[in-house]
Amino acid sequence: MTGRSLVVAPLLLAMTLVSPSDAQTFKVEKFSIGGDGGTDYLTAEPGTGRVFVSRATHIMVIDGPTGRVIGDIPDTPHTHGIALAPKSGHGFVTNGGDSTVTMFDLKNLAVIKKIPVRTGGLDGIMYDDFSDRIILTSHSRPIGTAVAIDPKTGDIAGVAELEDNAPEGAASDGHGKIFVNNESKSTIQVLDVKTMKVLASWPLAPCEGPTGIAFDRRTKRIISGCGKTSVVIDPQSGTVVATITNGDGVDALGWDPSQRLLYIPAGRDGNVTVVHQDGPDKYTVVATVTTMPGAKTITVDPVKHVAYLFQPEYGPAPVPAPGTPPPPAGSRPPRGPVIGAWFFAISH
Repeated sequence: MTGRSLVVAPLLLAMTLVSPSDAQTFKVEKFSIGGDGGTDYLTAEPGTGRVFVSRATHIMVIDGPTGRVIGDIPDTPHTHGIALAPKSGHGFVTNGGDSTVTMFDLKNLAVIKKIPVRTGGLDGIMYDDFSDRIILTSHSRPIGTAVAIDPKTGDIAGVAELEDNAPEGAASDGHGKIFVNNESKSTIQVLDVKTMKVLASWPLAPCEGPTGIAFDRRTKRIISGCGKTSVVIDPQSGTVVATITNGDGVDALGWDPSQRLLYIPAGRDGNVTVVHQDGPDKYTVVATVTTMPGAKTITVDPVKHVAYLFQPEYGPAPVPAPGTPPPPAGSRPPRGPVIGAWFFAISH
């Protein structure tokens, strides 16, 4: 059974606000949606209210305005991301567990087929409306890859080898170029979406560990989400033209082009930095929205102007058996069982 908890409160203001007039108020709704499994990315379907949420072994489909579970897509082992191709009426899910992409029908959510992708390490995924292709990024070894899929047939249309084994988010300029964040090297690579050839690589300093990415087609600017300091890049020169101070633990970006609002989630800090684009190279933090620790990915419905996040709540980790060796240095601490599942809707 799902429950609903509504939270409407004044938001904390980021320290970088220029004046009190910069502050904006956002409404935050919090829903308990139940279900099993951890999470990675989530994707909003523009204008319909449907939000597709990864849950480790399946995809939950949520009605965003109410937090009600309206569907489920099974058999997506170690799932990461969801992309929607409206022209073909198909959706796609990256499954790291068996190195496949699940292709499903957007109308009835029925699985059409599972597409083997032999690169391994499947992670991020997006739809490019210019080429009408699905683009996914893979943490393959020894180098990462970007794979193009025909959304009508599910056939693999091309593969690009990247310079980093940890490529993250990708974004399209709508004119034939794809930009891919490389988390380990802190670079962006530029791809020709039709030939899947690498055209350029740009350093992103002072950004470290870029993950989420957005492209604003009006001002022709790339925005890369990074821990503590995100950056804005001019795609003509490949240079950083602006920086944005945000929280730590960023793994995605949300961009609302008509409202000129950028949402930067910080999983370690448990908040979302909301930024207004004043101009191509000027960005003002207008609010910091509290969510919960771990909530590091986000999606925006650009038609209804709502940002969504999801995060499971974990109980205490099990006590290790006597004599169990300690985990390796730098490894993620073990998690306990999922005891809650929280879905957030942020509107302006």
